Amino acid sequence: MKLFISADIEGTTGICHWDETEKGRDLYQHFAAQMSREVAAACQGASEAGWTDILVKDAHDSARNIDPDQLPENVRIFRGWGADPLCMMAGLDKSFDGVVFTGYHSNVGSDNNPLAHTMNTRLYSFTINGEPAPELYINSLIASYFGVPVYCVTGDRGLCDWMKTKNLNTVTVPVIEGFGAGSISPQPAAAVKMIRDAVHAALQMPGESFMFPMPESVEMRVSFQEHQRARKGGFYPGAKKIDPRTVSFESRDFMDVLKFMMFVVNG
Repeated sequence: MKLFISADIEGTTGICHWDETEKGRDLYQHFAAQMSREVAAACQGASEAGWTDILVKDAHDSARNIDPDQLPENVRIFRGWGADPLCMMAGLDKSFDGVVFTGYHSNVGSDNNPLAHTMNTRLYSFTINGEPAPELYINSLIASYFGVPVYCVTGDRGLCDWMKTKNLNTVTVPVIEGFGAGSISPQPAAAVKMIRDAVHAALQMPGESFMFPMPESVEMRVSFQEHQRARKGGFYPGAKKIDPRTVSFESRDFMDVLKFMMFVVNG
């Protein structure tokens, strides 16, 4: 069985400040190490459940945060960015049997996490089919695009609650709860055990019930902090400038939507 793990940091146990997410800043090393431990715990849970082929995508900032030495020997790691539309899911394809997300966080405009954002900090709002969208929404749709079920999500409580509105069967592990500019979390080692146990239990269940729902058509609508970014994005083929700060793109082929995101949102 072949597993794909996408790992972020802003939903890592105990994190609450942007300095803790950036190389060279206060406590970054602690939270990069905790991110690594949580990914390793997911890998261990998967291995104990009989999954023998595991690919981890480091999906935060430089994509060079996870300590590979902490991962089990049967794990491969994708470090750096693939420069393709899959972004945080680079490396995923139809050959995989399941997806797990670790360290994920709530969307821009949410108060569930002091570090809530979607894709980058340049955005004011980000919606998919009119719904405020976390990165988890985008990446779960990528999993569905390839026909791969989403078994487990770890991150902030608000995001875990959101995931349950999409598929009640997906196992969630809330390891952080935002309160204004602060957060409450379990002790780091306790969170690691929770993640290992949850992934181990989830990956022993049939995959059919873990598929994330894929709509017939997807409209991505993005509002920028700076109006000139919307002006530039409005020139993307098929995009529509809605107002001075907002641009949208709609397609029945989700890969086309991801290409729009690659050049307009992340470009």
